[in-house]
Amino acid sequence: MLMRTDPFRELDRLTQQALGTPARPSAMPMDAFRDGDVFLVELDIPGVSPDAIDIDVERNVVTVKAERPARASDAELIAAERPRGVFSRQMVLGDTLETDRIEASYDAGVLTLRIPVAEKAKPRKVEIMSRNEGRQAISA
Repeated sequence: MLMRTDPFRELDRLTQQALGTPARPSAMPMDAFRDGDVFLVELDIPGVSPDAIDIDVERNVVTVKAERPARASDAELIAAERPRGVFSRQMVLGDTLETDRIEASYDAGVLTLRIPVAEKAKPRKVEIMSRNEGRQAISA
């Protein structure tokens, strides 16, 4: 019996398992944006208990780990598109954020991290000094 193999199909399968697909990402989908003096990160992790979420901060790297446990029932599985097990996401943040003041909340399957912007990164006005300050011109 002769079997055909397609090495590119196997490579594509392995890539999808490691990196995910648009329909089934392996990592937590994320939005990050600045709103005034706060940097916000929203991560979608539906179906995960808040107790199964772990957030670690080391210097300017934030790591979010979450675990969605395997199904305990012996029911026949028809489709499995939601990843199970432990998955994580790392974010390298700039020095302009105060990582020691991160606040986290979890609502409706969305983990929100609120990270204050450091004072040194906030826009500010610079006063212009003049050498002629204090002198007045007298007109005739």
